[in-house]
Amino acid sequence: MVFTNDVIATSAFGLKVDSLEEPNNTFYKMGKIITNFSSFLINLKFTLFIMLPGIFKYFKINIFDKNTTAYFQNTIKDTIKVREEKNIVRKDMINLLLEAEKGHKTEEGNAIETGYATVQEDSYFDNFKFKQTKYLSDDDITAQALVFFFAGFDTVSTALCYGAHELAMNKDVQDKLREEICETDKLNNGKLTYDALLKMKSMDMVFCEILRKWPLIQITDRICTKPYTIEPKYPDEKPVNLKVGDSLWLPVFALHRYPKYFPKPEVFDPERFSGENRDQIIPYSYIPFGVGPRNCIGSRFAILEFKTLIYNLLLNFEIVPTKKTANPLKFKRGSFQNAIEGRCWLGLKRIKQ
Repeated sequence: MVFTNDVIATSAFGLKVDSLEEPNNTFYKMGKIITNFSSFLINLKFTLFIMLPGIFKYFKINIFDKNTTAYFQNTIKDTIKVREEKNIVRKDMINLLLEAEKGHKTEEGNAIETGYATVQEDSYFDNFKFKQTKYLSDDDITAQALVFFFAGFDTVSTALCYGAHELAMNKDVQDKLREEICETDKLNNGKLTYDALLKMKSMDMVFCEILRKWPLIQITDRICTKPYTIEPKYPDEKPVNLKVGDSLWLPVFALHRYPKYFPKPEVFDPERFSGENRDQIIPYSYIPFGVGPRNCIGSRFAILEFKTLIYNLLLNFEIVPTKKTANPLKFKRGSFQNAIEGRCWLGLKRIKQ
């Protein structure tokens, strides 16, 4: 968690934080508070907010702690103020949003995609984004940075725990991935590059299967944009008529574990996402980052963050189970996120170079 905290602090907020050396720094402590979903009150607020958003807006009810939210708001606004006064340009999220605020459109490069799990945005959304970004305010920038932090602080570290556990329990998969890592390291003379990381096929297959078996969100919500009828499947069922504006909850975990879409769903099998098998995956049955214009804002960033850490970890260590390692892992109850019950205990065995 300290790793993901420091990465987001640098890339999204433009701050230099070392939570390993200073575990009690304010940024890290505030991050743990704002991403804590263990309390009954927080879960109740989230449920009511999804079901009754108008009431929350009318009575100005805050989901998160006011002091914590104010800390992040002031941090971002102070950063924006200093950058504008001193004309500081730093290639991070705040800089991109500041450019968008001025109406500057960022040109995308020709880099290869980050992997199969990457969300493909609808083409019509490009023009919509550009029109809207002309009216970004400092509060809008703060909100986007907070969403970025909120989505990546705990989720990526949890995914790393699930991934490390699966690699420890499936030594054959770990060995195969390490082979690819060592080969890539040799071809690049010990230097990991962006393009080299994204061209690693085994790495992408393992990552996709981790998020298939252990999606980080249980549900995602969408608004119905046109009338649709879900026809009954059994004789005692009635058709479900959806109207424009209806709110839908899509069960991500259920989709990823449904045997019709993914046979033997409890088995960790990265081959599901091999080049030969990808075409067999039914569209929209695999949505670890959501889908469409409202997909996860930090999906590509999270993918790179995960793959980079796993790359360096397996290059130098073998992940092994210990006496404390739970198998199978269990979800923590009473949380919107698919957090792990208890702790994820694993061992690291240094590899002789």
